[in-house]
Amino acid sequence: MDLEDLEPKKETVKLKDFTNWNIEDLEFYIENMEAEILRVKEMIKSKKKASLAADSLFKLK
Repeated sequence: MDLEDLEPKKETVKLKDFTNWNIEDLEFYIENMEAEILRVKEMIKSKKKASLAADSLFKLK
């Protein structure tokens, strides 16, 4: 096993073509994306909190 195998892969985002979407579908898509952004922000907060706790536990004084 290579250490690179443990690293998360950065994906390139494929842009969607919204040309044929109606207004309701676009608004629904935005609502879902906003909810996903909030979910990701909460995950970031949680990981930062865990990281700070680990840092304080292993920090030499």
